[in-house]
Amino acid sequence: MILDETYILSNGVKIPKLGAGVWMIDDEVVDQVVKDALDVGYRHIDTAQSYRNEEGVGRGIKASGVDRKEIFVTTKLSGNIKDYGEAVKAIDKSLARLDMDYIDLMIIHSPQPWAEFRDESNHYFEGNLEAWRALEEAYKAKKIRAIGVSNFEQIDLENLIENGEIKPMVNQILVHITNVPNDVMKYCQEQGIVVEAYSPIAHGAILDHPKVKEMAEKYTVSPAQLSIRYVLQLGTVALPKSTKKAHMKANAAIDFTISAEDMEILNGLPLIEHYGKDHEMPVFKTFYKD
Repeated sequence: MILDETYILSNGVKIPKLGAGVWMIDDEVVDQVVKDALDVGYRHIDTAQSYRNEEGVGRGIKASGVDRKEIFVTTKLSGNIKDYGEAVKAIDKSLARLDMDYIDLMIIHSPQPWAEFRDESNHYFEGNLEAWRALEEAYKAKKIRAIGVSNFEQIDLENLIENGEIKPMVNQILVHITNVPNDVMKYCQEQGIVVEAYSPIAHGAILDHPKVKEMAEKYTVSPAQLSIRYVLQLGTVALPKSTKKAHMKANAAIDFTISAEDMEILNGLPLIEHYGKDHEMPVFKTFYKD
């Protein structure tokens, strides 16, 4: 069963292949979402400082009755933080909000501050090294079991690998049918960095894709299930988001294999040009100021 399967990070820590994302779910309701996910059998919960729901995630985990040691918890250092001192404080704040003694994985959410996301004129090399040093120290202090990054391109990864002490263990990036950043994924594989795929159903935009729907029917699954299976077969961790328990169960019911021929067809589909209301990537750049 996919919920029992794991990858092994470069430091030997096991990370579940399928996680439950809680992207932008209100803190007041996310505890129930987390409880439902854990009840279904998920053991990997992915949150972030920028989601503003770490407290609710912590409440949900405590209320679930599942042993904390069985749950892999990820949170993310805000992309706005490019200073060592601020990063140290933010790490401790996440531990306090989650009400946990340790975090399983903490990652730098973005190489640039949100307002400058994907501004190729400034990669914030020094600022990322400052934030990374804080994560390295927290890792050495056993506050965090594994450290990594998100949305990092090869040049950003090279900065940390060449100038930091510890190589990133994870890079969480946007991966879905029609959007597979092969170059950075290949580089991560070569460096022993596990790739996590966020938004594997393209913020829902993939669900009405004619070719995806046609292929899903062939395998007697939903477009969402096909999409999640696809990123898993690429060798990534899949992080779908759902607030409904029935959808969580369905997202984990992916005990099938997409043939090599069909993977090739999916690999060749043209890029989805627009995600609708969630097209702004990341949405945090429009409101996250602190």
